[in-house]
Amino acid sequence: MDLQVLWDALLALVPPVAVGGIFWIMMRGILRADSKERKVYQEMEAEIRAEREAKQGK
Repeated sequence: MDLQVLWDALLALVPPVAVGGIFWIMMRGILRADSKERKVYQEMEAEIRAEREAKQGK
């Protein structure tokens, strides 16, 4: 097998792998941000529930 053919085949794989890597990094960031946002909303809702229960208990 000619070394040039092997080199060309490897270079042909670089763009799809790079795009896949960028996509993976972006999706990981989006999912982490979503997870953090949901956690903040859960904490806010817990505080609101606690305030409501405190008012009803008086």
